[in-house]
Amino acid sequence: MELTLIPREEFERARDDLALLADMCRANALVAVKRAGSGHLGSSFSAMDVVVHLFYAELNTVEVGFDDPGRDIYFSSKGHDVPGLYAVLHALGMLPPERLLQLRRLGGLDGHPDVGVPGIEANSGSLGMGISKGRGMAWAKRFLGRGGRVVVMTGDGELQEGQNFEGLQAAAAHGQGNLWVVVDRNELQSDKPTDDILPLGDLEAKFRAFGWHVASCDGHDHDALERAFTAFRSAADVPKVLVADTVKGKGVSFMEHPRALRDSGGTYRWHAGAPDDESFARAYEELVERIGARLPNLRLTQVDRGGELSEGEPESGIATRKSVTDEYVAAAYGEALLELAERHPEIVVLDADLASDCRIRPFELAHPERFHESGIAEQDMVSAAAGMARQGLLPVVNSFAAFLAARANEQIYNQASEQSKVIYALHYAGLIPAGPGKSHQSIRDVSLLAALPNMTVVQPANSEETGALLRWAVEEATDSVALRLAIGPSPRRLQVPNVAPGRGAVLYEGAEALLFAYGPVMLHEALTAAERLDGRLQVVNMPWLNRVDQEWLEELVKPFGELFVLEDHAAVGALGDSLRRVLDGRVITVFGVDGWPACGTPHEALRYHGLDGASLADRIALKLRAATTS
Repeated sequence: MELTLIPREEFERARDDLALLADMCRANALVAVKRAGSGHLGSSFSAMDVVVHLFYAELNTVEVGFDDPGRDIYFSSKGHDVPGLYAVLHALGMLPPERLLQLRRLGGLDGHPDVGVPGIEANSGSLGMGISKGRGMAWAKRFLGRGGRVVVMTGDGELQEGQNFEGLQAAAAHGQGNLWVVVDRNELQSDKPTDDILPLGDLEAKFRAFGWHVASCDGHDHDALERAFTAFRSAADVPKVLVADTVKGKGVSFMEHPRALRDSGGTYRWHAGAPDDESFARAYEELVERIGARLPNLRLTQVDRGGELSEGEPESGIATRKSVTDEYVAAAYGEALLELAERHPEIVVLDADLASDCRIRPFELAHPERFHESGIAEQDMVSAAAGMARQGLLPVVNSFAAFLAARANEQIYNQASEQSKVIYALHYAGLIPAGPGKSHQSIRDVSLLAALPNMTVVQPANSEETGALLRWAVEEATDSVALRLAIGPSPRRLQVPNVAPGRGAVLYEGAEALLFAYGPVMLHEALTAAERLDGRLQVVNMPWLNRVDQEWLEELVKPFGELFVLEDHAAVGALGDSLRRVLDGRVITVFGVDGWPACGTPHEALRYHGLDGASLADRIALKLRAATTS
């Protein structure tokens, strides 16, 4: 299928028509996401008119330059609308077309904002931080005697995060009139209406109660936006907030949320992922036809489809990775959870607006009275779970690993110290998918949780082991358990024997060295390395990341001179360190994610960190050669 892009020269012809510019940016964002294989269209489209209006009609940023200390600053706190922002930056000449088309590729554009990209003022993607960060920027501008406003975009669902209200309170207390917030009030979260997840009530009244100057308008009406921003400029020296009423998926009729919800039976399918070919063609044709009617002789430039696609958010996207199976360990987790619920009435499930991605929607539908929707509020969710556990229930807490283990770490620490039992399901664990970027790649969760005295951290390799580990967590574990789960498809079908706690299983026999690994992604790479090394490397699946049977381990490693660990994590704080503590005196070489995790396709990210099978084979062979010559 042919992909075309609207070149920057066409934006110069349209620069006085803001609505037209917004549609042109929608078209280019659509192409970038399609070529990447994943991304967020719904919220990119809902925010687009506001972003275009700010850069073309309100902010001084383009005029004075992105390096000027007195520039106006804009950034999105929600972050997943960044394909739209990239399209605007391309239209302004900040990003060349070839880089726009490298969305979610190594060396291209991260799937969530990163300050390494020209025009990006703040890293975001982990929700709820933007108002506080903007407040800090605005305070620093005033302290340093610099001009310019700070404008922060937030999602409406994002306002469920409690840190927002800390920032609102402090900004008003400090009288930060140079801080503006725009709420993209599209009334939808990942796949359901905000009112179905956690109603926000009267937002305008809430903001006024915090002492902010408040306005609201149609976020797609540029005359209304101009009136609101003009009023902001003449308002008192207090922070300002605009509640912009928008439509998720705006600009593509079948992606716009009133219709899209009806078409898909009450859930929204265009939040994440790339559209299939037929849907893409319909959406692009609709946009280009409307653009062409207002901009005669529209010129389009053809672009190639690209190679391997990024593996992103699979629930609403397309199958994106080469040579994968149809197995999802997250789906096996959801099935096992539903089965266990029949035998264990004490199980309650908590969610942070990720029920589809975490594959717990079947539980929600089957047991709505035992399903607790917390909204985007991980700290509140964990402490609520702690309270439920104190009353004798068994809470199973679900979110993405990067958010749950880190944002709610103190709350998890507090719960664990009460000697109660909670099961934490850490979805999206590890390096892959790498397309969304570092805000979503969880490479520190094991180190954050394994240090707790009564927390066991495990990661299953396949569907059967997922069910077995969840059953162990529910029926045998006496303390809290953290279950890491890959979100994408398994690269290969693995036959993994069930093992006792603290023990692993040999998956590939070898004679010279032993490699421990865990999880479907890294075990695939470990086995690939072993196959290339032709009998020299033994591979062991070790799902227990901080609990080791010493007698078993010492017997296992006796014949081997070289020991290796492949981490789906940073090289410190996970399985390698657990094994070192038990095997005192043995040298263990750990291969893990060094530095910040790379954004890109699965192969690009694994290769960048030297964790793909071919790279591992080379690294291990080099170590073995060094050992024999020393």
